Amino acid sequence: MHAVVIFESIWGNTEQLAREVAAGIGGERTEVLDAESAPAALDEDVDLLVVGGPTHAFSMSTASTRESARQQGAVHIPAWGIREWIEALASPARAVPVATFDTRVVTPRLPGSAAKKAMKRLVGKGFRPASKPESFGVHGYTGPVADGELERARQWGTEVAGLLPLS
Repeated sequence: MHAVVIFESIWGNTEQLAREVAAGIGGERTEVLDAESAPAALDEDVDLLVVGGPTHAFSMSTASTRESARQQGAVHIPAWGIREWIEALASPARAVPVATFDTRVVTPRLPGSAAKKAMKRLVGKGFRPASKPESFGVHGYTGPVADGELERARQWGTEVAGLLPLS
């Protein structure tokens, strides 16, 4: 199976989770790429796309929410995130299965989900949902990842891969 995991991470938490999801998917052909360097079109042999990013202001990050993160002390601010990558992404030639995840603060529990918004936009481009969007918790805006979430991300990756037909 050829899987591609695309992530956006500002504090490093979403990247950690993306790498655990990829480890759960397994296989020799599982790529992990940040949204800034991800291609605008997927290879035709991609069997699974996973997209993850932080929930900012109830949705995917924007230039202004990333600037707000900079003002809160974030050092690595991507020029663009999953919102912009999805916007630039070419529609697939076939309905490639997609799974999405996000990171959210554990307390206070706020509404909104970057994963749900990302899934909606990806389905609109012709991707097929492989599973429902998933959220992983972080402590505060800067992290760290909440206890047990890295293990849960790996397990989720295994579960998502297991939902696909063997090729």
